[in-house]
Amino acid sequence: MAHERRADLELLRVLDAILGEGGVTRAAERLNLSQSAISHSLARLRLMFGDPLLSREGRKLVPTPLARELVAPLRQGLEALDRLVAGAGRFDPATSEAQFTISLRDPTETLMLPAIMSRIARAGRGIALRTVQVRRRNLESALAAGTVSLAVDIALPLTDSVRRQKISADRPAVVMRRGHPALSKGLTLDRYLEQDHVMVTSRRQGPGLEDVELSKRGLSRRIRLRCRNYLAALRVVATSDLVVTMGERYVPLLSAGLKTETVAFPFRMPTLDLYLYWHASADGDAANRWLRSLVVDAFRDG
Repeated sequence: MAHERRADLELLRVLDAILGEGGVTRAAERLNLSQSAISHSLARLRLMFGDPLLSREGRKLVPTPLARELVAPLRQGLEALDRLVAGAGRFDPATSEAQFTISLRDPTETLMLPAIMSRIARAGRGIALRTVQVRRRNLESALAAGTVSLAVDIALPLTDSVRRQKISADRPAVVMRRGHPALSKGLTLDRYLEQDHVMVTSRRQGPGLEDVELSKRGLSRRIRLRCRNYLAALRVVATSDLVVTMGERYVPLLSAGLKTETVAFPFRMPTLDLYLYWHASADGDAANRWLRSLVVDAFRDG
C-alpha cells in the first residue's frame, strides 16, 4: 500500500511537469527521465483519471478541460508537500504557530510560569501555552496520546516509554510564624516533632516525603491540617503555631507579605527533586525538543 501511494505521488509529479511544460519532451528534461518513461506515466495517469488529459491539436498537445482544472490544485498540493518535507525535523518558533500543553502542579506553576512565558514571548508570537494538572496515574497515557506535551513532577514510577530529565533539586525547609516559641531555642528534631504540622497534598490520606523519612527512624509527626495549597498553608502558619515543611525555593515567593520565618529542616533527608517528563514518541520531535530546552532553561535560571 505504501509503495502504491509513493507511485501515485510520482505520477502526480509527472503530471505537474507535463502540464507545466506543455508536453512530454520538456517534462522528461525537467524530471531527468526518458521520454518513454514519461509516456508510460501519462498512459497510467489517463487510466487513473479516466480522461486523456492531453489532446493533440495540430502539432501541439493541449490540456483537456479536466487537466486545466487540475493545474492549480495539483501545483498547490505538491508545493505544500514539498514545504512539509523540507520542514520535517526543524522547528522555528519565530515563524511557527503551535500550542503546547504542560502538566504543572502547585506550587511549581506559580514559581516557574512567569519564566516559561517570558521565554515563549521572546521566541515567537505564534506560540501559545496551556497548563493543566494531570492525575499522576493518568500521566503516562496523557503523554502517549499527545494531549500533554510535557509534565513536570516529582519522581514517578513510570515505564521506559516515558523519558525523564532531572531539572531541579530543592532542600526542605520549615516555615513558622514570626515569634514562634520553637524559634527561641532553635529547631531541633525533638522540637520539630513536638509541633502541630500542616501537610500540603492533593491526597486525602497517606504520608508525605518527610513522613516517609521519619518513619525510617521510627518517628512520626502530628498532622493537624491537610490542605491542597501551599499559599493557603502559609497563611494559616502565619497566624497560628502550626508549622509547614516545604521546598526552600518556593518560600520567598509564596510567603511574600506574611510574617513568617524559615529555618533549615532539622535532620538530613533527600532533596526534593523535580523531573521533566515526555513520551518516547516525542523524543525526536523538533517542536517538543525546543519546548523541553526552554523549560529546562527556565528552571535553571528561574
